[in-house]
Amino acid sequence: MTESSTGPERGLDRSRTPLLSLITAEALDRDYLVAAARKAAATEEEQPAAGSRIGVVLVLALFATLVTVAAVQTSAEADANDASRAGLIERIEGRRATVRALEDDAAQLRTSNATADRNVRSLGTRLADQQARNAELRALTGFERVVGDGVRVTVDNPPYADEDSLVRDADLALLVDGLWNAGAEAIAINGQRLTVLSAIRTSGDAIEVNGTGVAPPYTILAIGDQRTLAANFVESDSGLRFDAIASQYGFDYEMDNDDELRLPAARASLLNLRSATVLTSDPERGEAP
Repeated sequence: MTESSTGPERGLDRSRTPLLSLITAEALDRDYLVAAARKAAATEEEQPAAGSRIGVVLVLALFATLVTVAAVQTSAEADANDASRAGLIERIEGRRATVRALEDDAAQLRTSNATADRNVRSLGTRLADQQARNAELRALTGFERVVGDGVRVTVDNPPYADEDSLVRDADLALLVDGLWNAGAEAIAINGQRLTVLSAIRTSGDAIEVNGTGVAPPYTILAIGDQRTLAANFVESDSGLRFDAIASQYGFDYEMDNDDELRLPAARASLLNLRSATVLTSDPERGEAP
């Protein structure tokens, strides 16, 4: 049986073996095979089961480790969060205090600005008043240009004048005095504005006004109320005297109303102080310096 069961002649053995013996032998062989297969299957089932138990243990250990680490981290983060929250609250309070201080400063600055604005407006009003007053004084004293109605006076030498019949500085001064007395507010002679410091004098044969020579014909512009200026002039002492001299020497003399006269300002150099006198006390009169 041993030789017939292994080798290439097994089919021949089967043909020679009695049927009963063949059935018995094959049944035993199959039992051995089934038993061996069952044993192998049981061994394979036991190995995965053991591996599964080990895997479960490892998973549980890893989970426990993760839980422990998470607990430690949660505790550390809680402490850090508490510290961060306290620091954040402290910074917020500090910023709020800073904001309150800045708001107080801003309120004080607004109050100061309002006060300064009122002061500026007050100073602006005072400045405007002073400027208006200054312009008025400059106009009255001759150091500001002026425009207005008044009279235009023209005086010239007679056609056949000799040395004694020429218009002199005293004649023009007499005419100007008459216009001032008649109510003139501003006067100019040949473009030279008269001021409180002006002088009309003769230099050689020429007449000078404010140190500048003027030549005939002499044009005198006087701003004032033209309804009364000419009439008041001829009624004044200076006006009457000038009219008499003009008639005596034959001056070419005319006075006409003018609705728009433009008088220039006197040059600023006339304002320069040229001389001054120090006042001293007079014990006899009880005067103070």
